[in-house]
Amino acid sequence: MDSGADSYNHFLNGDEDGFVEIIKNYKDGLIFYLNGFVCNIHTAEELAEDTFVKIITKKPKFKGKSSFKTWLYAIGRNIALNYKKKNAKMFESSIDEYSELICDEENLEHAYICEERKIIIHRAMKNLKEEYHQILWLIYFEDLSNKEAAIVMNKSVHNIETLVYRARKSLKAELKKEGFTYEEL
Repeated sequence: MDSGADSYNHFLNGDEDGFVEIIKNYKDGLIFYLNGFVCNIHTAEELAEDTFVKIITKKPKFKGKSSFKTWLYAIGRNIALNYKKKNAKMFESSIDEYSELICDEENLEHAYICEERKIIIHRAMKNLKEEYHQILWLIYFEDLSNKEAAIVMNKSVHNIETLVYRARKSLKAELKKEGFTYEEL
């Protein structure tokens, strides 16, 4: 059983420190993952909060069929998809508000992704299809296995393998446009 599952069990047994551990260990990664859906770091933070609130209030059962992280991200993904459905016709923000959001997002990116290569790759990923961005984030930044990513994205493992291949190919092309080559892709 991983530490997230242990912390969740402690929380379910009345130990609030267990939930504090969950937030501490998973908040930042969840926010950046959800940001891939909504392209707004503040909204992603709110969706992450909604994910944690759902866990506190509903106390869904963690069955252990995947890692705790995979389970948590799947809950967050569903909340983000519901948000996108409800807000399909978003109102347009002013350019000043948008540039403020970009500044906030870049500051958080630099705090979370400290190596220069990862920053370049992260920026190139923003130009990819949403599905490609999601799978690359889950596999390379969140270190999920193909099986775990399949659970989060509600796809078969074979579909995930194909998606990873296509996403990597697309990312290589995007990086090449910017004059950057990354040997490990």
